[in-house]
Amino acid sequence: MMALCIARTHRNLGYALISIFAIFSQAWAQAPVGLTVSSHDVTVLVNKTESFDVLVRDPFTQDFRITLIKQHDNMVDLDPMEFSIMAGSTQNQTILINGLKPGHLEVTAESQPNEKWVVEDIYLRITVANSEAIIYTSLIFGWIYFVAWSVSFYPQIWTNFKRKSVVGLNFDFVFLNIVGFTLYSIFNCGLYWVPGIQDEYFERYPRGLNPVMLNDVVFSLHAMFATCITIYQCFAYERAEQRVSKIASGLVGLFAAFVIISAGLAAGNVIHWLDFLYYCSYVKLTITIIKYVPQALMNYRRKSTVGWSIGNILLDFTGGTLSMLQMILNAYNYDDWVSIFGDPTKFGLGLFSVLFDIFFMLQHYVFYSISHSSVAVNCRCSNFDIVFREGVCKCDLDRNAPNESVNVDMPDRESRRIYKGFYYYKLFK
Repeated sequence: MMALCIARTHRNLGYALISIFAIFSQAWAQAPVGLTVSSHDVTVLVNKTESFDVLVRDPFTQDFRITLIKQHDNMVDLDPMEFSIMAGSTQNQTILINGLKPGHLEVTAESQPNEKWVVEDIYLRITVANSEAIIYTSLIFGWIYFVAWSVSFYPQIWTNFKRKSVVGLNFDFVFLNIVGFTLYSIFNCGLYWVPGIQDEYFERYPRGLNPVMLNDVVFSLHAMFATCITIYQCFAYERAEQRVSKIASGLVGLFAAFVIISAGLAAGNVIHWLDFLYYCSYVKLTITIIKYVPQALMNYRRKSTVGWSIGNILLDFTGGTLSMLQMILNAYNYDDWVSIFGDPTKFGLGLFSVLFDIFFMLQHYVFYSISHSSVAVNCRCSNFDIVFREGVCKCDLDRNAPNESVNVDMPDRESRRIYKGFYYYKLFK
């Protein structure tokens, strides 16, 4: 008897679940479908005309009068501004856009009778530009600085490999770099690949665009990879007495504590994971500001840039300059100077990096030019001219022997070659 009751209960529960599913399926099937547009993003030139279509996805059961609403009245003309969608009609409506003034604006819509579901997917982000040529120039600049920044890691890697030494490369710079690019990768991968974080972003900015593109993800992950190669070289090659300073270790400890606490708050639902990613990006920006200081100070103390690749600086300078030029071109083309002066963070960081690059170039080519440098070596050769001309000490070397330092003006570029890390530059003694 008890078994029979349990069986009936299970059967009734199954019928109830099937009924609920059927009700929701019917409601879903009968849910009305509103209007949409052929594209949510349109670019038009000043005094030129573009178009988009308002699409009828499912015929309505009644007539609707649609009115388009412009965020700014003086940037574009829309023709028509109002139109009707008749009951049962599947005919789309073409809207012409005439550019009047450069800038950005959004276009939304309202309906009569007032039904939000009818027009909730009618929204456009319209960009009005002064010149098509500037659009393509900006695009080319973007690709060039992307390549320049991506390649900029390898001159230092090649220099280390060729010398079999990392003497002259500041370890604080490398340490801060890997921390910064790791946090940058977390930010990019989170916004690009994690659906939950993307949902948080679009809930906060309903009509926004995801700020992270695939090239951002590729760049940050590649930067991590290249920096890891440099870190391996710091362990594998001659490094003399170099090590990460206590100041850099302390700063990274503070950054790590901040990130861990922020992650704990996000895991505990105190803050959103999107906010956690923003906090990671703020730490990355801070590192970008301070990471060049240790290397510049080290060059000053050594009175030499040997071991610090100038190729890295030249490529970074190229990328930073083109990035700022791109921002200036876009600000002119879209009359969007507020993107620079209203929120100066991105432009300021680019300018800060370029100024440091100029300082490094002055150190390398002017202040501590290779022709004015001197070197101290552990070598028993009597003729140091041969050492500097051929770049190799052919005499017996004893790395444990007392240092026999001889200062010699280096006469040519060949003097920069360091053989198997046995030559120690003077100020590293």
